[in-house]
Amino acid sequence: MSSPNNPHTGPIPDPLPVHIYKIIPDEPPSPLPAEWPLSDLDRNDGFIHFSTAKQIPITASLYFKDTTNLWIFKLPFRPFADKIRWEVPHTDGCPHLYGANFGAADVLDVRGFQRGDGQGWKEVLGGEAWLEH
Repeated sequence: MSSPNNPHTGPIPDPLPVHIYKIIPDEPPSPLPAEWPLSDLDRNDGFIHFSTAKQIPITASLYFKDTTNLWIFKLPFRPFADKIRWEVPHTDGCPHLYGANFGAADVLDVRGFQRGDGQGWKEVLGGEAWLEH
Protein backbone atom coordinates (compact mmCIF):
# COMPACT_ATOMS: atom_id res chain seq x y z
CA MET A 1 0.00 0.00 0.00
CA SER A 2 1.51 3.32 -1.07
CA SER A 3 1.23 6.60 0.76
CA PRO A 4 -0.75 9.24 -1.17
CA ASN A 5 2.12 11.71 -0.60
CA ASN A 6 4.83 9.38 -1.84
CA PRO A 7 3.84 6.89 -4.54
CA HIS A 8 7.17 5.10 -4.03
CA THR A 9 6.47 4.27 -0.40
CA GLY A 10 6.10 0.56 0.10
CA PRO A 11 4.49 -1.49 2.81
CA ILE A 12 6.16 -1.57 6.19
CA PRO A 13 7.02 -5.20 6.94
CA ASP A 14 5.21 -6.88 9.76
CA PRO A 15 7.05 -8.01 11.74
CA LEU A 16 9.86 -5.52 11.33
CA PRO A 17 13.24 -7.07 10.52
CA VAL A 18 15.81 -7.73 13.20
CA HIS A 19 18.63 -6.92 10.75
CA ILE A 20 19.17 -4.82 7.65
CA TYR A 21 21.92 -5.45 5.12
CA LYS A 22 24.22 -3.37 2.93
CA ILE A 23 25.77 -4.95 -0.16
CA ILE A 24 29.11 -3.69 -1.42
CA PRO A 25 31.04 -4.91 -4.47
CA ASP A 26 34.55 -4.49 -3.03
CA GLU A 27 36.19 -6.01 0.01
CA PRO A 28 35.81 -3.57 2.91
CA PRO A 29 38.86 -2.17 4.67
CA SER A 30 39.94 -3.63 7.97
CA PRO A 31 39.30 -2.11 10.36
CA LEU A 32 36.01 -0.68 9.16
CA PRO A 33 35.85 3.12 9.28
CA ALA A 34 33.90 4.90 12.01
CA GLU A 35 31.68 6.33 9.26
CA TRP A 36 31.12 4.37 6.07
CA PRO A 37 31.98 6.35 2.89
CA LEU A 38 28.86 6.76 0.77
CA SER A 39 28.75 5.15 -2.65
CA ASP A 40 28.05 7.38 -5.64
CA LEU A 41 24.56 5.86 -5.84
CA ASP A 42 23.78 6.56 -2.17
CA ARG A 43 25.16 10.10 -2.39
CA ASN A 44 23.22 10.85 -5.59
CA ASP A 45 19.96 9.34 -4.29
CA GLY A 46 20.23 11.13 -0.93
CA PHE A 47 19.85 7.99 1.15
CA ILE A 48 21.65 4.74 1.94
CA HIS A 49 20.29 1.67 0.17
CA PHE A 50 19.72 -1.27 2.48
CA SER A 51 17.93 -4.58 1.96
CA THR A 52 16.10 -7.04 4.14
CA ALA A 53 17.30 -10.64 4.29
CA LYS A 54 14.58 -11.70 1.84
CA GLN A 55 15.57 -8.93 -0.59
CA ILE A 56 19.34 -9.64 -0.66
CA PRO A 57 19.24 -12.29 -3.45
CA ILE A 58 16.96 -10.03 -5.54
CA THR A 59 19.02 -6.89 -4.96
CA ALA A 60 22.25 -8.73 -5.77
CA SER A 61 20.73 -10.18 -8.96
CA LEU A 62 19.45 -6.79 -10.14
CA TYR A 63 22.34 -4.49 -9.25
CA PHE A 64 25.39 -6.75 -8.99
CA LYS A 65 24.71 -9.23 -11.80
CA ASP A 66 28.14 -8.69 -13.38
CA THR A 67 29.98 -9.00 -10.07
CA THR A 68 31.40 -12.33 -8.95
CA ASN A 69 32.24 -11.28 -5.38
CA LEU A 70 30.09 -9.38 -2.89
CA TRP A 71 30.45 -8.37 0.72
CA ILE A 72 27.40 -7.89 2.88
CA PHE A 73 27.21 -5.94 6.12
CA LYS A 74 24.69 -7.06 8.73
CA LEU A 75 23.37 -4.27 10.92
CA PRO A 76 20.71 -4.18 13.63
CA PHE A 77 17.50 -2.59 12.40
CA ARG A 78 16.30 -1.04 15.66
CA PRO A 79 18.88 1.81 16.00
CA PHE A 80 17.96 3.03 12.50
CA ALA A 81 14.20 2.44 12.62
CA ASP A 82 13.15 6.10 12.93
CA LYS A 83 15.27 7.11 9.91
CA ILE A 84 14.20 4.28 7.59
CA ARG A 85 11.66 4.80 4.82
CA TRP A 86 10.25 1.72 3.13
CA GLU A 87 10.32 2.54 -0.58
CA VAL A 88 9.57 0.51 -3.67
CA PRO A 89 12.06 0.38 -6.51
CA HIS A 90 11.49 -3.25 -7.60
CA THR A 91 10.36 -5.22 -4.55
CA ASP A 92 8.16 -4.75 -1.52
CA GLY A 93 9.40 -1.83 0.51
CA CYS A 94 13.19 -1.62 0.56
CA PRO A 95 14.67 0.03 3.65
CA HIS A 96 16.30 3.33 2.76
CA LEU A 97 18.19 5.24 5.44
CA TYR A 98 17.74 9.03 5.38
CA GLY A 99 19.69 11.65 7.30
CA ALA A 100 22.11 9.22 8.91
CA ASN A 101 25.01 6.93 8.18
CA PHE A 102 26.50 3.80 9.69
CA GLY A 103 30.00 2.77 10.59
CA ALA A 104 32.14 0.20 12.35
CA ALA A 105 30.26 0.46 15.66
CA ASP A 106 26.98 -0.43 13.92
CA VAL A 107 28.14 -3.44 11.88
CA LEU A 108 27.41 -6.76 13.57
CA ASP A 109 29.12 -8.89 10.94
CA VAL A 110 30.53 -8.80 7.40
CA ARG A 111 30.60 -11.74 5.03
CA GLY A 112 32.04 -12.19 1.58
CA PHE A 113 30.20 -14.27 -1.02
CA GLN A 114 31.38 -15.57 -4.37
CA ARG A 115 29.40 -16.98 -7.25
CA GLY A 116 30.83 -19.52 -9.63
CA ASP A 117 30.57 -19.67 -13.41
CA GLY A 118 26.97 -20.11 -14.43
CA GLN A 119 25.65 -19.36 -10.94
CA GLY A 120 23.30 -16.50 -10.20
CA TRP A 121 23.17 -14.58 -6.93
CA LYS A 122 19.77 -16.09 -6.15
CA GLU A 123 21.42 -19.55 -6.17
CA VAL A 124 24.27 -18.43 -3.93
CA LEU A 125 22.30 -16.28 -1.49
CA GLY A 126 18.87 -17.87 -1.51
CA GLY A 127 18.37 -19.87 1.65
CA GLU A 128 21.61 -18.55 3.19
CA ALA A 129 21.19 -19.06 6.95
CA TRP A 130 23.40 -16.07 7.77
CA LEU A 131 20.74 -13.82 6.24
CA GLU A 132 18.33 -13.90 9.15
CA HIS A 133 15.01 -12.16 8.91
